[in-house]
Amino acid sequence: MRPTCALALAATLAAVGATTLASPAAYAADGQDKPGHETFAVIGDVPYGAAQIEAFPRWIDQINADPDVSTVFHVGDIKNGSTRCDDAYYRMIRTQFDRFTDPLVYTPGDNEWTDCHRANNGSYNPLERLAFDRSVFFDRPGVTLGRKATVTVPNAAFPENVMLRRDGVTFGMLHVVGSNNDLAPWTGIGNTTATPEQVTEEQARMDASIALVRKAFADARQRNDRAVVLMQQADMFDPTYVPKESDISAFRPLVQALVDETNAFDGEVYLVNGDSHIYNSDRPLAPGSVWLSRYGVTGSAAGLERITVDGSDNNKDWLKVTVNRPGADRVLSWERIPYAG
Repeated sequence: MRPTCALALAATLAAVGATTLASPAAYAADGQDKPGHETFAVIGDVPYGAAQIEAFPRWIDQINADPDVSTVFHVGDIKNGSTRCDDAYYRMIRTQFDRFTDPLVYTPGDNEWTDCHRANNGSYNPLERLAFDRSVFFDRPGVTLGRKATVTVPNAAFPENVMLRRDGVTFGMLHVVGSNNDLAPWTGIGNTTATPEQVTEEQARMDASIALVRKAFADARQRNDRAVVLMQQADMFDPTYVPKESDISAFRPLVQALVDETNAFDGEVYLVNGDSHIYNSDRPLAPGSVWLSRYGVTGSAAGLERITVDGSDNNKDWLKVTVNRPGADRVLSWERIPYAG
């Protein structure tokens, strides 16, 4: 959830090596007979509120019914920011996630743990909610939700950070969230500044995310992959407001890593996020971008294209993304598919 909406919306298994999102039986043909090869769905910031919770099973059914889709990604926020973070809700969402007939890769958003300190969320300790979220959704590290398939977990301490490869494209899912990646104070339980525990957790999680980014690009360069696709919850380049330093300070090292790695890679680079709730496609690190000075990064990266998926009250569609065949004008193409009913 973007900072300006905060009040309004008031171990383990480590997979080693390059592992594809596949079970041998399910993907024996590697999708080569499908137009455009691989097609995947991206959703995020859903379900928000009672009406979307009621509709969510139908929306899952619609994605399940699309014969092109072979993988689903949820980029975080499984609830809105003004409802309770109770155990039963997480378990209900896990039940719905397991209804996906394709593998589902999910990363936590801020609403399911970072912002749970709020009184209307139940005044929880966010780190306790993070541990609970992991226990519910990452009980089998290296195995997807929905249809079971394997993914690479580079760091066993962060089972939500995963990698996979399809059709010459490397994918990385990062646990990077709004509320300044959880450096915003937990005011709902009486704090006015980030606690030492917050700072320690955030640093370790950001370090793990940057390490995954560097590994994804290194692997992609070694294999001469056509593209790298990174996904996360936080919108680090939200065009709808002018951020304060305290809104974005935690993201600076990741933004610098994206600049460095994009420039060292010959293929296409995509960053997919939720958080700001309004579909957008842009190049926030291109020369002349205001975000370069806001983050104070060295260099620029015109090659990084960012995509924001619709969410929250604007969640009326899902993003259908196709990995195009070699020789196409671009590696990825996509369209917004309206939810039926």
